[in-house]
Amino acid sequence: MQANKLGEILVKQGLLRPDQLQAALGECQRTKARLGPTLVSMGILRDAQILRALEKQFALPGVDVSNFAVDQAVASIVTRDFCEKHCVIPLSKAGTTMVVAFADPSSLQVRDDLRYISKCKIQPVVATESSILAAIAKYYSFSTDELIQKGEQSEEELIMGQTSTVDVGANADDAPVVKFVNGILLEAIRRRASDIHFEIYEKKFRVRFRVDGNLIEAAAPPLTSGPAICSRIKIMSKMDIAEKRRPQDGRLKIVLSKENREMDFRVNSIPTMWGEKIVMRLLDKTNLQLDMTKLGFEEDDLQMFKEAINLPQGMVLITGPTGSGKTTTIYSALAELNRLNVNISTAEDPIEFNLEGINQVQVNPEIDLTFSAALRAFLRQDPDIIMVGEVRDLETAEIAFKAASTGHMVVSTLHTNDAATTITRLIEMGIPSYLICSTISLVVAQRLMGRLCESCKEPIKVPDQTLLNLGVGMDELSKYNLFKAKGCNACNNTGIRGRMAIYELMPMNEQIKETILRGAQGNELRNISRNLGMRTLRRSALLKLARGITSIEEVINSSIKDES
Repeated sequence: MQANKLGEILVKQGLLRPDQLQAALGECQRTKARLGPTLVSMGILRDAQILRALEKQFALPGVDVSNFAVDQAVASIVTRDFCEKHCVIPLSKAGTTMVVAFADPSSLQVRDDLRYISKCKIQPVVATESSILAAIAKYYSFSTDELIQKGEQSEEELIMGQTSTVDVGANADDAPVVKFVNGILLEAIRRRASDIHFEIYEKKFRVRFRVDGNLIEAAAPPLTSGPAICSRIKIMSKMDIAEKRRPQDGRLKIVLSKENREMDFRVNSIPTMWGEKIVMRLLDKTNLQLDMTKLGFEEDDLQMFKEAINLPQGMVLITGPTGSGKTTTIYSALAELNRLNVNISTAEDPIEFNLEGINQVQVNPEIDLTFSAALRAFLRQDPDIIMVGEVRDLETAEIAFKAASTGHMVVSTLHTNDAATTITRLIEMGIPSYLICSTISLVVAQRLMGRLCESCKEPIKVPDQTLLNLGVGMDELSKYNLFKAKGCNACNNTGIRGRMAIYELMPMNEQIKETILRGAQGNELRNISRNLGMRTLRRSALLKLARGITSIEEVINSSIKDES
């Protein structure tokens, strides 16, 4: 359905204001998504509201396709390309009549085409764009042949390394492996995958995508094609195809000419029992959330964070395990600080996103370009702000602290469980406590937690004791509006669609400094910080739970209960 037509229906029925429609249309133009899914993802409408509006408009029965078991034999009658192009999906067939879900049942041409393709009478029902597209993704997994065809038809360009350029839409005489890999890359981008896994086993070779934190199988090419696929990826990524005994790293870039955007891939190979496994991480700058108000900070925490990074000197540490969103937070901070009159230099391993106006250095230990070596060089480059990808050893830490205490702002990351244990870790590393107190301005700990799928979340009731066990106070119980997502096609039946961050901010005020100087351990430091008003990771998660954004399970998985 055309976006304007659906928008007019929703405005006419009073479900959507004209200004909301314009905002959603602008987001559609930016993300190249359809209007229905965009309205749901923006939280303006729920899928069920859109479905009721379509039922009323077209006077046809509505079907929640996410709760409908589509007959696989019937789905195979119509190709995936046709279903995606016209936003339809066949549901069932009885005799010579086929029931088809339409996002726009008013299109008589599409009905005629379906009648011709299926040789059946078409019985239309109406469904939302979100549920139809999710059902297509679920019931139409790509075959190897379809991915090869997808690679053939592409008009995108693939840039390998820094110099060579070839068409992804390869020539007709190119090997099927080339076309298959091209198809996989483009399909991963279409599905908003964060990673692609190429995995070889004794009797199987499979390709999986990670979407919203969950792995889903995308294709299973013949086992014999596995080595050729891995070699093709290694050639594209400027890796040594002869070396199969040790891990390697590489990069490649795709230019999406139709959408006028670039997509970087970070590639890693590792030898396994049956051959090489390759994982490609998709780095889409358009999805990098640099708007700090949308990261997950509470309003007062965001103000504290902005004040700390805008100080003329000192150090801000962002901590958390791998995959906790530290990169996004640190890039957001750099984007906030990136001004014409400021010199920013970063030492990273690897450089995940290229930010214009920032001098980014790729660490390379093989040529002795370590974090500490890069930091020493930065101090001779007249820097205002320095970002260190990670403080891994005492030498790097000492130079970073020296820079922070001599008139520079230093932002870095560290792998610790919470804000308080960051101080303990630095002291164990060998940094004097007096230097920590005089240099660090703020310590931020963070985690990622799942966001409930708006299409299938429902209000629930739980015993008060369940919330009390999480750390909710007796006087706060009435503030909690709890939801649980049952799972649907839109979220791959996981109930989770998208993720957000929770934060714990520990500012270095006088009482905290006194506690550190007298040698207090992590637990004591944490308790004093809480008494001074620090919002812990668990409290941050509970605030998201109270607003109905996440679930009890996600709170438990992303944070630890505060000690009484």
